[in-house]
Amino acid sequence: MKGKDLLSMTDLSSEEIRVMISDAVEMKSDKWHNILDRKILALVFEKPSLRTRVSFEVAMRQLGGHTIYLSPAEVGLGKRESARDAASVLCRLVDVIAARTFSHETVADMARWSDVPVINALDDVEHPCQALADLMTIFEKKGDLHGLTVSYIGDGNNVANSLMLGCTMMGVNFNIASPAGYTVPESILTTAREYAEGMNTAVFCTDKPSEAVRDADVVYTDTWTSMGQEEEAAKRRELFAGYQVTTKLMNQAKADAIFMHCLPAHHGEEVTSEVFYSPASVVFDQAENRMHIQKALLSQMLGGLDVFFRRHK
Repeated sequence: MKGKDLLSMTDLSSEEIRVMISDAVEMKSDKWHNILDRKILALVFEKPSLRTRVSFEVAMRQLGGHTIYLSPAEVGLGKRESARDAASVLCRLVDVIAARTFSHETVADMARWSDVPVINALDDVEHPCQALADLMTIFEKKGDLHGLTVSYIGDGNNVANSLMLGCTMMGVNFNIASPAGYTVPESILTTAREYAEGMNTAVFCTDKPSEAVRDADVVYTDTWTSMGQEEEAAKRRELFAGYQVTTKLMNQAKADAIFMHCLPAHHGEEVTSEVFYSPASVVFDQAENRMHIQKALLSQMLGGLDVFFRRHK
């Protein structure tokens, strides 16, 4: 990953994901490593954030580097300044850029014109950093990835896209239940099925949550209405009413199934509070792991792992 961009899960190989998870688990046990001294991360955000901003800032600080946060008002991508011009300036001043944008084309433009690595910190197509943290969490809780089944209930959004790709790349069966018109894009589904075929696993799509969760190891959901879709909220609540993760639905998964949610959660919509705060829920471990997997990612991109492993021989 050194010097490479991360715009999509497809920018990674299965081996790179495996190594990144292994590195993140090792770094999690000893959080502070001064291996990115004098390195600077620019956070370019068009959307507000809790987990993404804080996890990147703390990750960079624990690695000995520095972070500059640029809010929508300060940058105004596409309005005050083009993504091309912003990236062309930033790459002369910082070592890596993480962009949280409304459009995938914006982060792709930044990567096209930047001479330093660009990380997709969320756009309308994918959320690769979230998927990496999810895979790390599943690995920690289950001890392995290959052969497991992840069942995603709800909107086929950016989180579902990256998670489907990541799971199929790592030999995890992926089930998804979404209402008609809200499934993952055909292009994502086609790529995921190609990965699954190579790993001897499967992708199963349905509009029935009970079918998706049957014998699942992981039950995953996300908000029904993402940022930028607020005008559709009432319509989506009606369409997704049958896609709530309840105790009854969880009971149809394996007895030791875990519950996951990328947050923020809307209690009483996509999930009940009973499930969200149950012993099966790992949502806060999942949120913490955003920081640890991003430490491994930043270290790989900026060459810090060479220093880390020299010090730990």
